[in-house]
Amino acid sequence: MAMSPENEHPVQAFGWAARDSSGHLSPFKFSRRATEEKDVAFKVLYCGICHSDLHNVKNEWGITSYPVVPGHEIVGVVTEVGTKVTKFKVGDKVGVGCMVGSCHSCANCKDHLENYCPKMILSYGAKYYDGTTTYGGYSDIMVSNEHFVIKIPNNIPLDGSAPLLCAGITVYSPLKYYGLDKAGMHLGVVGLGGLGHMAVKFAKALGLKVTVISTSPNKKKEAMDHLRADAFVVSRNTEEMELALGTMDGIIDTVSAVHALLPLIGLLKTNGKLVMVGAPEKPLELLAFPLLMGRKMVGGSCIGGVKETQEMIDFAAKHNIVPDIELIPMDYVNTAMERLLKADVKYRFVIDIANSLKPF
Repeated sequence: MAMSPENEHPVQAFGWAARDSSGHLSPFKFSRRATEEKDVAFKVLYCGICHSDLHNVKNEWGITSYPVVPGHEIVGVVTEVGTKVTKFKVGDKVGVGCMVGSCHSCANCKDHLENYCPKMILSYGAKYYDGTTTYGGYSDIMVSNEHFVIKIPNNIPLDGSAPLLCAGITVYSPLKYYGLDKAGMHLGVVGLGGLGHMAVKFAKALGLKVTVISTSPNKKKEAMDHLRADAFVVSRNTEEMELALGTMDGIIDTVSAVHALLPLIGLLKTNGKLVMVGAPEKPLELLAFPLLMGRKMVGGSCIGGVKETQEMIDFAAKHNIVPDIELIPMDYVNTAMERLLKADVKYRFVIDIANSLKPF
């Protein structure tokens, strides 16, 4: 007989969980493992809300097992370290992103690409090495193998650092891998949400010319005045799209809804790259001929490895890149999910765990 979440491990924990596909979150008692020799335990202070949390609590991808404690943008302060931990000490500011485990032996792991390991273990809703369920950051405490723990630089606000662990690395990694990181290049960013606004910030810090591509004309002022984009194109405006044809070295497409790719491919220069980081639920139409005529490519990218995530957060600290957040109490989380569904946030909700998650 399976043990209850509260009795699986020796360390008592509490958080908020969804119990069914309604996605409604409510208080939940569970347990964490004791700190093992290579583990880092920390008090969770803040946790970002990612759009994938919304998909997961509602089982929209068909992979959720309940109860599920979401949250993979988790930051806090170290309270205990295992006897063989070398990189962290009590009192350090740390974070854990989307993963807490991998095989450590495959080609991807050896190449610091744990995020592409076939046996990668997600921070919540997955099975850990011991067969127990992983629970995420909508909770009071976290424990992780030190390999998957990120050091948060002191000059980044801890609440603002949380979204970097998913949204930040999700856009930083493709900029680097696809060579869209050279000063003077022209980058298009499709969608101005949690991912899109981070893509603009990183691209500007890298010295790129940035054009935001959006269906919403009312986002132009925000994109250009606040985020310092160089240009703004309304994708539904035929004249604006025609003026931008063949001008971009690359495009980061952050949109998770079904949308047309053909107009975006037209914006690319010869050898241009359209990189998908959003995950629409239904297939998108992709014609071969526009790719052939210009040697263009469509690629994808999913978060990043641990080494690159640390590189990203250090780069963010050096260049003062901080996500725009709305800090919320724990008991506001269901309302936040409803607003997230309507894209009613600028640009990332972060839960103030330390000051609002109350024992029950």
